[in-house]
Amino acid sequence: MDNDIDAMFSHLMGEMDDLTNSLKAAQNAADEPPDEYDAPPQDGRPLSIGFTDLRESLNELEDQDLDTLVTDLRSESTADDGNDDAAGEDTTSAASQESEPVADLPPAPTAVETPQQTSQHTSEPQTKADKIQFAMDKMTDGKIIVKVLMSDGSSKALRVDEGQTVGDVLEVLLEKTHCDGSVDWSLIETHHQLQTERAFEDHEHLVEQLSTWTQHSENRVHFLLRPHRYLMFKEPQVFYMWKKKKECLREVNEQAKKLLIKESFEGPVLIVPDLESMLHLKEDGKKVWRPRFFTLRASGIYYVPKGKTKSSSDLTCLVRFENINIYTTKNYRQKFRAPTDFCFVVKHPRIQKESQYTKFLCCDDAHTLLLWVNSIRIAKYGNILYKNYQDAVKRTSNLDLQTAAAKLKTSQLSCQLTL
Repeated sequence: MDNDIDAMFSHLMGEMDDLTNSLKAAQNAADEPPDEYDAPPQDGRPLSIGFTDLRESLNELEDQDLDTLVTDLRSESTADDGNDDAAGEDTTSAASQESEPVADLPPAPTAVETPQQTSQHTSEPQTKADKIQFAMDKMTDGKIIVKVLMSDGSSKALRVDEGQTVGDVLEVLLEKTHCDGSVDWSLIETHHQLQTERAFEDHEHLVEQLSTWTQHSENRVHFLLRPHRYLMFKEPQVFYMWKKKKECLREVNEQAKKLLIKESFEGPVLIVPDLESMLHLKEDGKKVWRPRFFTLRASGIYYVPKGKTKSSSDLTCLVRFENINIYTTKNYRQKFRAPTDFCFVVKHPRIQKESQYTKFLCCDDAHTLLLWVNSIRIAKYGNILYKNYQDAVKRTSNLDLQTAAAKLKTSQLSCQLTL
């Protein structure tokens, strides 16, 4: 009898161990996306974004972008040569102080440059092939070329290193394009296969974000205005008083807005908008959308399963925010038979195609989409998002001051010439 009890107990313990291991495996699978994407290139070469290799990327650049790149590389090369020459002079000077007097030494031979050497110093790459080869020889600093598409259809090529944030790159672009100083200028990534887009957050490192793209990706980077990106700091009542009528929201004055921002972002605890509404959830692997009641929490997005109540105990977590990004979509009514075109996607950045780990949600109107996308960003980034906004205001203010100073200087010079 005792042996039977021991056997039953051992069997029960074994089943419990198996159950524990399966739960752990399921949790790990939920936290980490499957290996269902092509790995980014790992050969260490400074590949450009949107091309398969460096030579191809240089060849595809517009002539003016390639010329600008070559000019920058030549300037850096000249500066490096100057530093090397200065270092060499310092070394020679120090050595001569410890050596014999100059009068007792034989004269040093005079260096004479051959015509070929002189040509190397003075000539510049002329043909496109020469410029491409020159750039490939000089680009050994680990930077990558990022081709940024502009709103007018043109493009600009930027050299970006791993330490540069999106905010740093935006500052460079604003200076190069002479755009008006606005916090709404954004770097946008568009994903071709899923027809999604996302505005990079200013604190993110651009190279790190682009490294999640698949090796032969058709994704692109755009420089565009996105007026609603920092709306939560311009019109915070839209998100924190969303239950009130629009007439009441319009009557909120600037002092009340500042107080709302201070309470929500500058207090000891971040306040996440208590957003909840009906959304349509796409079934995995199907073009079928089911209406569900969703609510936003600081940790993730939750919904009420069919047949359950809205009580907290019945809520099911759709996704947590640690390892996901949020994307808006294009033409999902056509692509996935969505009820409307006001859809958004939450997924791990490395997943670039439809899968069970890609969650598709659809809103009834544009305003509901605006609330959900930006409220999720508040929950995910919190005070970092507020600091990004403050830095963007400071960056654009400095740019406006520089522009005003340049205009004043030009005006003064024009007056002097007229006199």
